[in-house]
Amino acid sequence: MHDRKGEGPPLIGTLPPGIAFPAMETSRIAWIGTGVMGRSMAGHLLASGHAVVVHTRTPERAAALLEAGATWAPSPRAAADGADAACVMVGLPSDVEAVFLGDDGILAAPRCPRLLVDFTTSSPALARRIASAAEAHGALSLDAPVSGGDIGARNATLSIMCGGSPEAFAAAGPLLAKLGKTVVRQGGPGAGQHAKMVNQILIAGTMLGLAEALSYARRSGLDPATVLESVGGGAAASWSLANLAPRVLKGDFAPGFFIEHFVKDLRIALDEARSLGLELPTVAAAERAYAALAGGGHARSGTQAIVHAYGW
Repeated sequence: MHDRKGEGPPLIGTLPPGIAFPAMETSRIAWIGTGVMGRSMAGHLLASGHAVVVHTRTPERAAALLEAGATWAPSPRAAADGADAACVMVGLPSDVEAVFLGDDGILAAPRCPRLLVDFTTSSPALARRIASAAEAHGALSLDAPVSGGDIGARNATLSIMCGGSPEAFAAAGPLLAKLGKTVVRQGGPGAGQHAKMVNQILIAGTMLGLAEALSYARRSGLDPATVLESVGGGAAASWSLANLAPRVLKGDFAPGFFIEHFVKDLRIALDEARSLGLELPTVAAAERAYAALAGGGHARSGTQAIVHAYGW
């Protein structure tokens, strides 16, 4: 499933000399979902000259895009009708299923887009179902979950983990290059979602460590900001430490990524691990801690709010 032998170069930005993604004629893009990250991502495509047709459950969140020249559609089906590509960035697997496969979804459009890209973190099995349905409609499909949070979305420096055919990856390449800095094809449909689970497993441990380390520093009488000057440049350095720890010290718990979405991701990771015969105790501990925070009123806080589980 993950074998790339004979399938061509996997990376954008590290292609052999003379090899490039084919020119893409996409001019009309349907964009579904304008949350914390989706707004910025759609904005990059709009700013690069594409005609962007937007649908989101909360129209107010699309206001800035509409002011910048995007147009509104009343449903995913309407947004996708006649579009060259459809891009989706929503919250839950149930949302993904409805947006792609529902009666008013993208694949129900009379003129289905030739390229479908799902940036949502969802289940590998659902990604495979969408790819199969897309193929039946003569379309290419790519599961392309992202990492980098609101900062990466704003700066177009996301890491994008892709699953799909080489043809789908090549077709999406010019769009993905406008959104991310690291874009890698991991294998066939669903492989992008599996790679994102690896990412979330790593983050689960990192965030628990970050919260415990900051709590220890404060309780021991150290100045956490001064401590970060030392540990932030050593072996303990990480993206989370550099970007989220300063937010904690400022009392900024606004979401770059919602806790409720991280809980969803961790549960997908645990489910997939069980199907593979694996136990992930660190992920299980993170899921319990974050689920408790979500149930205690922090569901829409950023993941850095994990420090509240340690009496912050």
